[in-house]
Amino acid sequence: MKLATQSAWPFFLVPLVVLADQLSKWSVLAEPRLNALNCLNGMEYCGRIVVPGPLDLTMTWNRGMSYGLFQSDGIGRWILAGVMLAIALGFLVWLVRAEGRWLKLALALVIGGAFGNLIDRVRFGAVVDFIDANGLFFPWIFNVADAAISVGAVLLFVDQFLLSRPKQANNL
Repeated sequence: MKLATQSAWPFFLVPLVVLADQLSKWSVLAEPRLNALNCLNGMEYCGRIVVPGPLDLTMTWNRGMSYGLFQSDGIGRWILAGVMLAIALGFLVWLVRAEGRWLKLALALVIGGAFGNLIDRVRFGAVVDFIDANGLFFPWIFNVADAAISVGAVLLFVDQFLLSRPKQANNL
């Protein structure tokens, strides 16, 4: 199946999301005040940087999925990584077959975010989370990949349930 140039943009967006996510995490891992690598084993305190505005930088390691669900170590880490990979690949197949800008955008964001977090899970056994929106009364700490997945999921919902119109039967 040959992809037309005008329909290939989602396949360029996926690595851009991964790159943005990994660059932001690289910055966090390199910041000594966040003590990221030293707190990976849970024996040391992870750091926090208070910045003006509603967002702070608070380093945490998420060993589970979104919002800390399904925390796992050991073999569970690899099972979780396998599940995440299977889901991302399933969405990638969906993206290849997808029609419509909003659907392609949604799927590209979800896939890019999934691969960004998968890289962390394989590399560290946990995902780097650092965006603390507690000033906005949002209790979870997240990252760029999580944000992409969340925005993609909302767009997917909008596309599938609000923008899609049922196809009319030809024989009416």
